[in-house]
Amino acid sequence: MSNDTYILTTKDFSILEALCDNWQGRNDRLVALCRRKIQKAIVVFRDDLPGDVASVNSRVRFRAHAVESDIRVISTGQATGPVGLFLPITTPRGLALLGLRAGQKIEFENTNGVAETMLLEAVEYQPEASRRERQMIGQEVVTSLQRPNLRLVSGGKDGCHSQLIDASGGFDDPGPSAA
Repeated sequence: MSNDTYILTTKDFSILEALCDNWQGRNDRLVALCRRKIQKAIVVFRDDLPGDVASVNSRVRFRAHAVESDIRVISTGQATGPVGLFLPITTPRGLALLGLRAGQKIEFENTNGVAETMLLEAVEYQPEASRRERQMIGQEVVTSLQRPNLRLVSGGKDGCHSQLIDASGGFDDPGPSAA
């Protein structure tokens, strides 16, 4: 994947489109970065998003300016929670991380016009991957609880000389009252 290609879910793509449309009077650098993300995006359904891609509500580990790593949750805006936990996509760093794949770098201008380089080191939690895992576990539990409808017995008919006779006289439809 090119360093200038981003993978976005349909939901994240729609959020970015809405942000670009409603960013009147805001920082031109943010609008430019948002448009760049939209133009270079590969849009996928949430079930098709690779587990190492940063999406909204993902917990990511990243490095800015090649200094110490930081861990944040990418959010859509001002979140109520502990300070330093969230990184909104309404900030240059939050927007820059959205759609990156682990190991991918991005260069952008921050709000002061200074060039920044960020590296997405890892996606530690991604809601789409978590949802897929829960579905797989749920399906396995349901599958293991179901009992087979048919039991095969090897040699089950050996020694059995009588034929089964249908008690209903050949008519096996119980009719609408059985429903």
